[in-house]
This record gives sequence, structure tokens and C-alpha cells, in this order.
Amino acid sequence: MITKDLKPIMIRPLREEETESALRLIWKVFNEYEAPDYEPEGTAEFKKTLNDDEYLAGIRYYGAFDQDTLAGVLGIREQKAHICFFFVDGAYHRKGIGTGLFAKICEDHTNRTITLNSSPYGLPFYKALGFIPTGHEQTVNGIRFTPMEFTRK
Repeated sequence: MITKDLKPIMIRPLREEETESALRLIWKVFNEYEAPDYEPEGTAEFKKTLNDDEYLAGIRYYGAFDQDTLAGVLGIREQKAHICFFFVDGAYHRKGIGTGLFAKICEDHTNRTITLNSSPYGLPFYKALGFIPTGHEQTVNGIRFTPMEFTRK
């Protein structure tokens, strides 16, 4: 648990019925912070993934809650230890929520390398968490990303 303005922030796995709220938050934050770095093709491709049951299958979601408000979401493909969604509402940026979500993932995925594909916006944050690039920035179907990994020392 972390705190924001003396209110507890609870981080936990999401229940299946909370997935729709998580996807809405992901889309909201993407539009606000990520979409400005993408061509329309990339934004459309990202939106498509949020409605693709096949793509979404097998993702475990974690949420950060400010009382009843979902403030952040992290989605991970557990078999591969690959983070595919990592979004925090702008009102909660720089409050430790992203760091707390990542700490929870590290608790649940011990002794494993964790990977993700960072957007241009997220790159400084992921580097601060200890992720290192494993390749150069790429663009696939309009989605810009840098592959990265985190390995425990």
C-alpha cells in the first residue's frame, strides 16, 4: 500500500468484472499522453487491441485504487512476464502509483526477467525503474516502441 495525500492507495489484482474499467482508463490515458506521439494509424491500432478478445486473452490486470477510484493499471502476460499495458491517470502522476504497481509485479514474478515495449512517453519512467533497452525504437502498424527488459540483480 502507498499513500497519496494521506489516503491509502491499494494495489491488487483486478477482478474480471473490473477489466472493462481498466480498459477505459488505459484508453483515456493513452489518448492524453501517448497519442500525441503517434500517427493516426498507431492510435487506431492501439484502440483495436483494446477491443480484440484474442489479444486481451491471458492478460492479468493489476489496479491501483484511491478508495473506489481506479488510478492506475498494469496488465501482464504472466507466462512470458511481459507487461503489455502500464497506465496511470494523469491526476495521479508522480505520486508513486506506477512504481507501486511495478513493485507488486516484482513480488508476484520473482526470479524472472520482465519485458515490455515502451512508448516514447514512458521511456524515462521505465529507465528509472531499471529497465534497459534491448533494441532501438521501432514502429509496427503505427505503434512506436522500444523493447526493454528488467532483470533482478
